[in-house]
Amino acid sequence: MDALTTAGLTKRYTHRELPIQRLTGHSSPDIRALEDLSIAVHEGEIFGFLGPNGAGKSTTIRLLLGYLHPSSGSATVLGHDIVRDSVEIRRRVGYLPGGIALYDSLTGERLLDYLGELTGRPPARRVELCERLELSARTLRRPVRDYSRGMRQKIGIVQALQHDPELAILDEPTEGLDPLMQRSFYDILHDLRAAGRTIFFSSHVLSEVERVCDRVAIVRQGRLVALEDVASLLEHRKRNVELRVGEGDVPVLDGVPGVSAIGRTADGRLTCQLEGDVGPFLAAISGHRITDLTIEPAHLEEAFLELYAEAEPEPETTPEVAATTTGTAA
Repeated sequence: MDALTTAGLTKRYTHRELPIQRLTGHSSPDIRALEDLSIAVHEGEIFGFLGPNGAGKSTTIRLLLGYLHPSSGSATVLGHDIVRDSVEIRRRVGYLPGGIALYDSLTGERLLDYLGELTGRPPARRVELCERLELSARTLRRPVRDYSRGMRQKIGIVQALQHDPELAILDEPTEGLDPLMQRSFYDILHDLRAAGRTIFFSSHVLSEVERVCDRVAIVRQGRLVALEDVASLLEHRKRNVELRVGEGDVPVLDGVPGVSAIGRTADGRLTCQLEGDVGPFLAAISGHRITDLTIEPAHLEEAFLELYAEAEPEPETTPEVAATTTGTAA
């Protein structure tokens, strides 16, 4: 079954919805934040939702949770319609917003109690999560106003996951976490997946999406440009290759399947790019005296940049309109 589906989901902000336009009375074209998004997130997977700031990621999440209504299209979350059943969706889903704002006057413990009460479900995972994220009982008794940015992010993660939701929607979840806490967080995600929970993971950090996600959707200026398994997305990416060969013993790489951009470095190393199966390349260099060989692994960053390069350029939003949509249509 699918934990989350969208069909042609679209959100356009009219000039009446933009604060500066309301104040000035000026009219402007509608702003497209999301256009015709159709995806399906399977139960029990970690699904990456990838794009730079302003690509439409947060708008999508707000639509899924009922904080915004779509201009057209539809979506379901855990089998519930996002317009008719938004209250039930928010009860069953764990949500970590990007740049989370907390009640500074409350202690960490009281804040978690309060947010947990809103879901109507017991905080079954709170103790475990606090231990793994190093939030001690002493820390939780302190007021939130004394917390560092990283501690606030930890509280945000705990409140999203403490009631063991069937689906967790996490917007830039590692923002502010140090590398050790990032690793602990990734381990938590893998354990949740092993328990059959579904994670919708929105981020612009390519390395962490590559590390934890099973599949990824990439959006560009509100439009879907790719939806694939991470492994499949990487399979056909070009990898950089460098090899040092014995003097006068240079393998012929011209015409070898998957090999391109053949060249030489200043110190005499042979370079090329390799795509797909490495077998033909290895056969071409077999029997030659190779003293050093480096094949860089494919990374999601290269796939991301390639997909963005292939996409049609969009007309730029005028500076005045862009300013009015900062933080709203992102």
